[in-house]
Amino acid sequence: MRSIRRILVAVKEPGARAAPAAVNKGVQLARALGARLELFHALTAPLYADTFIYGDRSFTDITGAAQQQTEKRLQALATRCQGRGRRRLKISVAVEWDAPAYEAIIRRARVSKADLIVAERHAGRHIAAGLLHLNDWELLRLSPVPVLLVKKSRLYDRPTVLAAVDPGRSHGKPASLDAKILAVGDTVGKALHGRLFAVHAYVPVPGGARPTDALDAVTAANINARMAAGARQRFERALSGVKIPASRRLLIGGSPIDAISRTASRIGSDIVVMGAVSRSGIRRWILDDTAEGLLDQLTCDLLIVKPALFKSDVARRPTGVRLVPAMPLNP
Repeated sequence: MRSIRRILVAVKEPGARAAPAAVNKGVQLARALGARLELFHALTAPLYADTFIYGDRSFTDITGAAQQQTEKRLQALATRCQGRGRRRLKISVAVEWDAPAYEAIIRRARVSKADLIVAERHAGRHIAAGLLHLNDWELLRLSPVPVLLVKKSRLYDRPTVLAAVDPGRSHGKPASLDAKILAVGDTVGKALHGRLFAVHAYVPVPGGARPTDALDAVTAANINARMAAGARQRFERALSGVKIPASRRLLIGGSPIDAISRTASRIGSDIVVMGAVSRSGIRRWILDDTAEGLLDQLTCDLLIVKPALFKSDVARRPTGVRLVPAMPLNP
């Protein structure tokens, strides 16, 4: 995987008095990595057609003024960001009429050749996220570029980074995805002078001493011992290219969602890095169960990466301004 040289920060509210957490953390990462930073905002609100029919301002005047005003706000935010820290930050701003916001962000990431997208999480729980097309959920689902979803406003201070790998290849994850997860976690951890942990969860077989149990306790224990040994071997093989002390290599028997969540809480993770792949052939890319389950459960920031061969379904051309009639049209 190539290094992180360009970071795109999706700015939800350019006119906010205080810099959003995503901007602050994007600035921090850009300085630490020596990367270029771009602040981006998509103008998604539709314009009513009668504004131009009955008004005294042209379409170009109205759309251009809105774009210029937003660019001015982003530039003011960029100027404030530039004043922090000793190392001069290479920062730019961009505004586009484009919708929906998550597709606009992905399109802009292509244009700017971003290696990382930083965005704010959706406020509230992700209930029916796919049906509602929540921006953060759709970004994690559709972006070929790694996405850092910011949940906490506090800046990183020698952060604990947890890389969740899956050498067991559940959900058909390619072997290269673990290497990408570890590379991203290692890059971010080193840049911020943090600590990198790795976790792998495997699901043991249930067993008990009652006659009605599927397996008796002794048989289950023997099977689980072999499963643990195999999981450990695959885990160590996956970590062979990264320097992580034995005390930070965490193999856990249990549900991946629970294991990752408990581990993140126990070690005080600031960032959890994990991969996401398709879980359904009906719709090409849907977040797998682990990634979707952890989206709300984790209290720390979440960094999602995709396989190298991931192809986004997002169209390359922006939608531009959306015009809608003020009143329903007569048939």
